[in-house]
Amino acid sequence: MDTVALPFLNPAADSLEGVGREPTAEALLRRARQRRQIQGMVGISYVIDGFLLLIYAQVGAIPAIIGPAFAGCGLLTVAGNIALSESGFTERFKDHYFVTPQVLVSMTIMLAFAYVAPEVGVMFLCTLFVVFNFSSLRSTPMQTAIVWTILALGLAALFLLTDKPISIPHGTYMERFATMSVFTLGIGRSMFLGIFSNSLRQSLYAKSLALKEAYRRIEELAELDELTGSLNRRCILRMLEEEISRAHRTGSCCSIALIDLDWFKRINDTYGHPTGDEVLRTFGITVFANIRNIDRFGRFGGEEFLLVLPDTPHGTAARILDRLRAIIADLDWSAFSPGMRVTISAGIATLRPDETPDAILARADRALYRAKAQGRNGIVSA
Repeated sequence: MDTVALPFLNPAADSLEGVGREPTAEALLRRARQRRQIQGMVGISYVIDGFLLLIYAQVGAIPAIIGPAFAGCGLLTVAGNIALSESGFTERFKDHYFVTPQVLVSMTIMLAFAYVAPEVGVMFLCTLFVVFNFSSLRSTPMQTAIVWTILALGLAALFLLTDKPISIPHGTYMERFATMSVFTLGIGRSMFLGIFSNSLRQSLYAKSLALKEAYRRIEELAELDELTGSLNRRCILRMLEEEISRAHRTGSCCSIALIDLDWFKRINDTYGHPTGDEVLRTFGITVFANIRNIDRFGRFGGEEFLLVLPDTPHGTAARILDRLRAIIADLDWSAFSPGMRVTISAGIATLRPDETPDAILARADRALYRAKAQGRNGIVSA
């Protein structure tokens, strides 16, 4: 079911398959296979109706030629559609399934045979319901309106401009059996399309949930530094701007700290970049474990990180950073490599009235450089 129904019944997903680019060879093969499967189902439907017409012919309700002629016309259109598909002609159109042309041809066949064999006209009219259901699953509202209008005009011509007695054969047992089969199979085919439509709804619902989760994950990844799990530079700077705007608006205090891992280049050169990556990752995890939920921590660049401390006066920020410095220095870094030692330096700045993000960052950066100049493994306030 999934290989036929869902791609066919999902024009939105199908139209997105090649957005901004030509469909791949694999996509073209999949489309062609789907069209062959659809035409196979249409052909089977014509054969079934042709067999029912043979039953009517057997009991003398219609000439014997009607059944083979009807099935032949239907199979001829199926062959033509397959030929257009295999030649790649249908790929030139947005609706590469050619649903509307197929439906119009099928409607013409049904109305023509209802005129030629009105004694069993009920069968062709029942099949029209199936044809229209098939059309509405894929057509746009405008296409559906056009098809319905043409169908209405065709039925008006059949019923109002002719005196053909559209009949329901029921005189003999076999006629009643054939008529019962017409209704049963017509309803069954409509239900079959309904099952496909329900599968589409369930599939689209599941895919929408998966898509929302994927978007959430993409947004999350777009904000995070892949190595350390901290916010990336773009995101932490945005959050700094938001926090500064809030602090100016509410009159609250806000402190920031620029943190640098001491001699990190030496760690990379001595122990290798994989070990350096593990050091950065462990540092990030340690910081996250020792800050508040309202604090924001992000990678500013390389081995430099920015910590935003909302509602935090300068003295409190200094104590928080000194505690972090001591925790980092006391970690057993020798687990990565014997003799390894990692420390941090930090520059702290507390927001001044009307100060911009660039200005407070510049003050924190100058404080960080002073911390490095004083021998590292220390905290300096701007």
